[in-house]
Amino acid sequence: MKKWLTVLFTFALVLFLAACGTSENANTEKGGNADNGGEKSEESTKLVVGASNVPHAEILEEAKPLLKEKGIELQIETFQDYVLPNQALESGDLDANYFQHIPYLNSQIAEHGYDFVNAGGIHIEPIGVYSKKYKSLDELPEGATIIMSSSVPDHGRILSLLEKEGLITLKEGVEKTEATVDDIVENPKKLKFDTEYEASLLPQIFNNNEGDAVLINSNYAIDAGLNPLEDAIAIEESDSPYVNVIAVRSGDENKEAIKTLVEVLRSEKIQNFILEKYKGAVVPVSE
Repeated sequence: MKKWLTVLFTFALVLFLAACGTSENANTEKGGNADNGGEKSEESTKLVVGASNVPHAEILEEAKPLLKEKGIELQIETFQDYVLPNQALESGDLDANYFQHIPYLNSQIAEHGYDFVNAGGIHIEPIGVYSKKYKSLDELPEGATIIMSSSVPDHGRILSLLEKEGLITLKEGVEKTEATVDDIVENPKKLKFDTEYEASLLPQIFNNNEGDAVLINSNYAIDAGLNPLEDAIAIEESDSPYVNVIAVRSGDENKEAIKTLVEVLRSEKIQNFILEKYKGAVVPVSE
């Protein structure tokens, strides 16, 4: 009888230990450990951030060693358009993206239902007017063709710039960031507006000498070898509301790693880097 009891006890003990091992392995596979009941002991310090090549990825590269000092490993994924970075953020392939200004972010949230928030503004990229045919806006002839991005959120800033330069007048009371070509009430030179092309194609359009003037975002201008301050015949002033931001999924703005990312990008060292490298074509912000 004692022999059978010993066998049964041993068998039960083996089953118990096996069950414990399975439970522990399951916790480990989920990122936990036996000491904290399956919860991660600390938040991951790796950040994957999507960015346009210029200037966003270049600024992030400069910030990499500063972030490393704070225990954050930064992985930069570059994009050539304005659509994929938000899709990648929504899918979870990115922890944040850094390429878009506030009006564009808001329009994407409204259009696609993204649950994103602005974690902090970093810099402004003044948009410029470029022309191979004319040296100033005053030289534009009647009926001149103005080529601008197909991105509707950029239309307000472009039209505001043209209004400030005296070329057009917008409808009274219209929100400048939301203005469209339909809001033009005075157009003395009978300018024509072509909104067919994606923003990334505009430098090529300019180089092909198409249209009379082309409005190009500074990131694409710089990436194409243009100097916005020297090559543009007119440029948006640095008080533009179109601040480029770090965008994250809602709730992630409270994560320490994201807060640290914004803090580093707003640091004096990174701000000085932006000013020295881009000579005013990219303007840092502190808030």
